[in-house]
Amino acid sequence: MNEGVVIMIVALVAGLAAGAVAMLLYRNAMDEKTKKSAADEAERIVQKARGESQRIDREAKTRAKDFEARARKQAETDIQKQKEKLVKEEKALADREVRMDKEAQTKEQELQARLQEIAGRDEKVKIAEKKLMDLEAAAANQADELKSRLEQVSKLTQAEAKKEMIEALTEDAKIEASKKAQEIEERAVGEAQEKARRTIAVALARYASEFTSERTVTVINLPSEDMKGKIIGREGRNIRALEAACGVDLIVDETPEAVVISSFDPVRREVARKALEKLMEDGRVHPARIEEVIDKVKKDLFKSIKDDGEKAAFDLGLHGLHPEITKVLGGLKYRHAQSQNILEHSMEVAHLAGMMAGELGEDVKRARRAGILHDIGKGLEHTIEGSHAMVGADFVKKFGEHESVVHAIRAHHDEEKPSTVLAFIVQAANIISNSRPGAKRQSIDAYVRRMEDLESIGNSFDGVIRTFAVQAGKEVRVLVEASRVTDDQAQMLSYDIARKIEREMSHPGQVQVTVVREVRVVEHAR
Repeated sequence: MNEGVVIMIVALVAGLAAGAVAMLLYRNAMDEKTKKSAADEAERIVQKARGESQRIDREAKTRAKDFEARARKQAETDIQKQKEKLVKEEKALADREVRMDKEAQTKEQELQARLQEIAGRDEKVKIAEKKLMDLEAAAANQADELKSRLEQVSKLTQAEAKKEMIEALTEDAKIEASKKAQEIEERAVGEAQEKARRTIAVALARYASEFTSERTVTVINLPSEDMKGKIIGREGRNIRALEAACGVDLIVDETPEAVVISSFDPVRREVARKALEKLMEDGRVHPARIEEVIDKVKKDLFKSIKDDGEKAAFDLGLHGLHPEITKVLGGLKYRHAQSQNILEHSMEVAHLAGMMAGELGEDVKRARRAGILHDIGKGLEHTIEGSHAMVGADFVKKFGEHESVVHAIRAHHDEEKPSTVLAFIVQAANIISNSRPGAKRQSIDAYVRRMEDLESIGNSFDGVIRTFAVQAGKEVRVLVEASRVTDDQAQMLSYDIARKIEREMSHPGQVQVTVVREVRVVEHAR
């Protein structure tokens, strides 16, 4: 029994050993096969990679050749264009040299003619002097003869005859001098008028400026039609916030990708335009953001006003203007008189005054200075009483301007009698600028005054923050303080304003009075 068990165990061990050997042999065979397959696969991948690299190399060489050919062609084209440009410039220079030569010849001929004319005048003067000397000698001889004759005829003493002769000659001299003075005065007036006409004509011929009429609308281009929905907002809250904060009308119609800003006040239109542009760039449009952007735009606008004043002074070559004067000068860009922009008008007057001063041999820079500042009082008349000429003169005098400039500003509307050549120059330049065709239109000025009158009526009531006249005067929007005006009082306020407009103004059609009372409660979480 024990031997059988031993035999079985030995047989089992032998079988396991044989199986293990067989398994090991099988595994070695499989490893060899796997290695061979892997080697074949690696060889195949290497071959494929080599072929791909060769293909890429060929394509790269082909592209490089194409790029080189295109670059060479482009370079040849650029060189040809540069050659053509140089040829044109050389031709232009040659033409300019020819023109300059012709002008130089013309000037030289004019100079020679002028010299000949002067030489002729000198000769005439010498002849006249000789004739005068001959006449004086003849007169002396005649006087001696007359004296002796008088003594013989009248039997007067020499002293008595001399006295009577002096009296007679004095009376004749007075009559002759009176006639001569009248002739000289008439000739001087004629020459002065002729010189004035020539000076003005030369200034007008040299100066040419475009006149820009005042508009009451501004068109804003939108990046897409979707932006109209953002501007209007839910139930129109955004557009109402914009109109209330800026005091303008926003017209959103079927015009593709455009919104129209309508207001008689250019400052309000400018604020609304810049605010809309910033809101479109940002993309966030809601009432709180609108008010934040408008406040920032207003601050930036005050800075740009000063920059506009400095630019106007720089363009005219004026230096040393006081910063306060520069700030008020820039503000004239947003003021108009009878459709004429006051800053543009002031610069035009400055140019004309400078050129007329140059023709008359006066100080050109001082004339320009007086011209640009002559209407500066229009930027101050809402805070200081008095005419804009007097207010402006006192203002610039306060900041150290020369007395001749101050006088020219006071006298440009004859509120002070002109007493200097500079004052007459500025007055003439102002009249020319105002009188030339297209410079003024009464209709826009009357329209602006009507809008301002409507707003002043609304502002005259207690509790009113500000009033906006919109829709060409067909609507008056009145913003009131919620703490001082109740809902019932707001209704009565709109009635009172409407009745006052009826009493004090004549207007076509109806004027809608809208009182806006808005309550805001703000609290901060910390």
